[in-house]
Amino acid sequence: MLKELKAMVIGRLSKLCNFLEWRDQIIVYKRYASLYFVACIDKDDNELLALENIHFYVEVLDKYFGNVCELDIIFNFHKAYYILDEMMLAGHMLETSKK
Repeated sequence: MLKELKAMVIGRLSKLCNFLEWRDQIIVYKRYASLYFVACIDKDDNELLALENIHFYVEVLDKYFGNVCELDIIFNFHKAYYILDEMMLAGHMLETSKK
């Protein structure tokens, strides 16, 4: 499953939109430098809101780590996950402050 998604997302041209239909879900992704952030949402959910949530998460990570890179997330996964956990609750944005 992950190999299939990885191939679909990485293989897409940068000119194409950031939404993919996959099985009965929608894949929303955004590339920032060498990092890909991917979210899987239901067909009934708002794709642009999911994309905005990804962007906000990257902004918060940038503020916390300076200029976030792959190594920041690898070696500080617990911190990155804690930030995400503080922002989201049951798939909905809980905290909108970047502080």
